[in-house]
Amino acid sequence: MSLMILVAGPYRSGTGDDPAKLAANVDAMNKAALSLFRAGHLAVTGEALALPLIQLAGSTEVGDATFDEIFHPIARQLLSRCDAVLRIGGPSAGADEMVEQARAEGKRIFTSLDDVTA
Repeated sequence: MSLMILVAGPYRSGTGDDPAKLAANVDAMNKAALSLFRAGHLAVTGEALALPLIQLAGSTEVGDATFDEIFHPIARQLLSRCDAVLRIGGPSAGADEMVEQARAEGKRIFTSLDDVTA
């Protein structure tokens, strides 16, 4: 059965907002999304939707008011449309929030790619 799965992992956590570290975190989520796609699922990340809008809206730095207006609200809305969440990576308050929202909405929660693709 094909699922729409939000990949939730650290974006800013532990990066000091270093652009290379932020990009590495996005890359990790995109790699997980690609694995899910190849397993027959529709995988999405909040970053894929939020970051272009944040830039277009005029954000000048990660964590500014424009960033905060868009970043987590997009992920929350997106998760409400998904069947499940895949939590990857290390500590992240935002990713943990996605898991809690998924739990509250009765969605499936995965903590390993193997659990989804098996």
